[in-house]
Amino acid sequence: MSLPRLRRIVAVRMVTQDIDRLARFYGEALGAHSVGKDISIAANEAALLGVEGARRRRLSVRGFAVDLDRFDVAGRPYPADADAADLRFQHFAVIVRDASAAFARAVACGATLVSRGGPLTLPAASGGVTAVKLRDPEGHPFELLQFPAATDNVWRDATPDGLGVLGIDHSAISVADAGRSRVFYAEAGLVAGDATINRGATQVALDGLPLEAVDVVPLFPPAGTPHLELLGYHGVTRVQAIDMHIADIAATRLLWASDRAALVRDLDGHLHQTASTN
Repeated sequence: MSLPRLRRIVAVRMVTQDIDRLARFYGEALGAHSVGKDISIAANEAALLGVEGARRRRLSVRGFAVDLDRFDVAGRPYPADADAADLRFQHFAVIVRDASAAFARAVACGATLVSRGGPLTLPAASGGVTAVKLRDPEGHPFELLQFPAATDNVWRDATPDGLGVLGIDHSAISVADAGRSRVFYAEAGLVAGDATINRGATQVALDGLPLEAVDVVPLFPPAGTPHLELLGYHGVTRVQAIDMHIADIAATRLLWASDRAALVRDLDGHLHQTASTN
């Protein structure tokens, strides 16, 4: 059977064992706010996911949905050994007006560092962005990005909120082979943008890893932002795909508008949930 068509990212869905704590963190750190009341997922979705049930709270970060799911039967906590090159490492990138201010606020709210030190400005060949990677209180990674003022991008004319947040730009996944994954996602309807190889001391500090280089491949759905990004780290040997249960804290999944409802695992084990928009 062919892959579902990936038309638009509707939400990032993160697993939590404490919805209130995580919602409070993202509210204070990124200005996220709850949309409606908590719900219990429907029986047909529970069957699709292979779980008994879950409670869900939808947050909005500048109009983009971040769902927090607490499953009735809890999975494993975020693995302590999952570094930035681990296949389980999936982050979403938040565009901010002032990365240093956003970083200080996130740390004050309980975020911990992935990067070595605070925000770093990457070389022009890597986009010239100022970036820093962190973890929320349950271990989910996220990234703060500040584009140079003169950069021509979809965020250039966006108006920030009171905390300086503009929105969510992409979700990035670590993959074993960027070329192979690029073909997989092309079959689902995503179009690759200009790939780069990020390398050097700044990239080492950003990822907190002594790896020489990483392939960065942006993949765009028909509807554009947010998009998916592939990160293929050089010098890492992969033995097999990750095997995450849907209720594991690290089992972040993207919800896509699609031609049918499905639960998809890519070549490396990353999870995608699709919903029919027909």
